[in-house]
Amino acid sequence: MSAAVLEMSARPPVAERLADFARVTTDDVDEAAEQIGRIFCPHDLKPAQARACGFSARHNCADFDGFSINYVGYGGTVSIDPGCLDRFFLVQIPLAGTARICSGRSGFDVAPARMASLLSPTIPTLMTWRDCAQAILLFDRRMVEQRAAALSGRAAGTIEFDAEIDLNAPSGRRLQTDLAELMMLAERLGPSARLSPVALADWREALLDGLLAGLRHDLSDAIRTFSGQAERMPRALRIARDYLAENAGEPLDLVQLACASGIGIRALQLGFRRHYGMSISQMLLDIRLAGLHARIAQAPADASITDMAFDLGFTHLSRMAGAYRAKFGEAPSATLRRRMS
Repeated sequence: MSAAVLEMSARPPVAERLADFARVTTDDVDEAAEQIGRIFCPHDLKPAQARACGFSARHNCADFDGFSINYVGYGGTVSIDPGCLDRFFLVQIPLAGTARICSGRSGFDVAPARMASLLSPTIPTLMTWRDCAQAILLFDRRMVEQRAAALSGRAAGTIEFDAEIDLNAPSGRRLQTDLAELMMLAERLGPSARLSPVALADWREALLDGLLAGLRHDLSDAIRTFSGQAERMPRALRIARDYLAENAGEPLDLVQLACASGIGIRALQLGFRRHYGMSISQMLLDIRLAGLHARIAQAPADASITDMAFDLGFTHLSRMAGAYRAKFGEAPSATLRRRMS
C-alpha cells in the first residue's frame, strides 16, 4: 500500500481532507442541498431523523481541467437522490462511515478499505450515507466518452460502468492510490497554485487509463478487441494493428503491412473485417483520429490543428474534420476551445 493511501487511511475517522478548498460548511439541510447541488447536480437530501439531529455537511473541492478531487462528508444518516448525474462520472471512495448505494438495479454497501462506487451519468442513483465521508473523483462526461471512443474504434456515445469497485482488487487499489496521491498533491499545492500543463496531462492520462482500462464497463470488450488484446485475436492481426499504430503518419502500404504481419493481403483484409469489424483503411483512420484527439487534449492555446493533422498523415482537412466530428461529436476546433476555457 502506498504512503499516500496509508496516510489517508491512518487519519482519524472525522479528519477532513482538502480543508483549504472549502466550498460548503453547514448544519442546515436545505442549504447543504442547494449549495452542493450547484456544484454537483440538483438532488433531494433528506436526514433520517425529522429534526436533522446531528446533521452536518462539508464539501471541499480541488478543480482541475476535466476532473476534480472532492471531500464530501455528512454527519448523521442522510438519503441522497440525484437521479441521473447527466454531466459527469463519480468515483466515490469511503474514508469514514458507511453508505448504501443503489445504482440502477444493483444495490451494495461501501466501506473504507473494502468497497467503493462508480456512478455513471445515465444510470439513476439513490444513496444512504451513515456518518460518512468520501473522497470523490469527478470526471467530465464528454472527456470520458471521447476517450472511450478513441480506444474502442466507435463513435462517442454513452458508456456505463459496473457500479461496484472492490478496493482489494488490483484495479481498485490502483484507483485508490491515484486518488490519494492526487489529494495529497492538491493539499501541498494549495488553492492558489496550479499544476503545470505537462503534469496535468500526465494526471489526466493516468486517471482515464485507470478508469477505462482497469474497471469494467460496456465498452471493455470493444476496447480490448480494437487494441488487439482480445484472447482469441490472431497474432498476425495484433502485429498488423500495432504496425498501423506505429506508422500512422505514413501512407498506407498494404504490401509492407502484409510483410510485417506475415500473412497475405487478402487474409489481412478478411481478418480485419472479421475480428475488428472494419477495413484496414478504416482502422488507420480511427487510429489517426484518436491520435489527433489526444494531441488536441494536451495542446497549448496557440497550437495549429492543421499542423497536428498533417503530422498524423491527414492530407484532406475537410474530410478529417468531418470524420472527427462523426467520431467525437464536435469539430477539432471546438475540442481545442473547450480545453482552453
